[in-house]
Amino acid sequence: MLDQRLRLALEGGGLVLPDRGSFAVFHPPADADLAGLPQSRCHLITDFKPHHDAFAARGFAVGTTPEGQYNAALVCLPRSKALARVLIAQAAACCDGPLIIDGQKTDGADSLLRDLRKLGPVQGPISKAHGKLFWIDASAIDLASWHRGPELSPGGFWTAPGVFSEGSVDPASALLVDALPETLSGQVADLGAGWGYLSAHVLARGDVAQVYLVEAGHMALECARRNVTDRRAVFHWADATSWHAPGPMDAVIMNPPFHATRKAEPAIGQAFIAAAAGMLAPGGALLMVANRHLPYEAELNIRFAHVEEIGGDGRFKLFHARRPVRQRLRQNRG
Repeated sequence: MLDQRLRLALEGGGLVLPDRGSFAVFHPPADADLAGLPQSRCHLITDFKPHHDAFAARGFAVGTTPEGQYNAALVCLPRSKALARVLIAQAAACCDGPLIIDGQKTDGADSLLRDLRKLGPVQGPISKAHGKLFWIDASAIDLASWHRGPELSPGGFWTAPGVFSEGSVDPASALLVDALPETLSGQVADLGAGWGYLSAHVLARGDVAQVYLVEAGHMALECARRNVTDRRAVFHWADATSWHAPGPMDAVIMNPPFHATRKAEPAIGQAFIAAAAGMLAPGGALLMVANRHLPYEAELNIRFAHVEEIGGDGRFKLFHARRPVRQRLRQNRG
């Protein structure tokens, strides 16, 4: 774990942190133990809204991009190697001292260590708990070639490293687009909107008044802003499971995520379903796509009075759910 590896590096491993100045932490995971770092001098940089809010609640200064120069920096490796390279390049560009890189082997730590050694001197590594921590002098290695921003994909959409379905259209989302009714109208929420593929197609319906793109990934939402330029689009950097809609939605569309780590976590999609039911108008409908192996039917039947599977293929299933139970019960009480 990060705290164990960092402690070993500081206690005899050869890593020396500056005793003054600012310290940047890029992409810290939600469970990161940063006890070995000077919290009062730390600036945490995270793209993911739930992590941003959780660290802010713990008293850390948090942002989505670097702010000026730092005396040291730590990059916590994401699963995406392309994003890892971008984060390391960003950190190197704004760091005047040691740049520490930490991650599990499953996050590609060994591969990145080999890549960095081809470019210049690397100190460490500290190996512990199936992961590695190593560090470089940010001024001694040229990492400009690792930096990438939003890019225009061959399909004509803007995406970026680490964003879901980077560089191509997700086949599940494409399946849902083909099933969207031409009669969509009114207020529509796109939960987990990503880089905006679903919303762009919803806005092709002239009777849609507004589409609220709700996305927890800041860079994904920045890509969506480039892809969806219709004035009826409203962008929200938020956790879809806790976002408060401005009013009852006539429809919710979604291709919900189902993992925060490498292991499938159906509870995430189930929370999306509950959120959708809670924001829909009594006559509203949910249209969603999901991997066929995920157990969403029970949650759908709890939250909606009418649930219908409307198609799919060998990998994905499509659902049309109507009459949210929460709203119906509220009406009955009235």
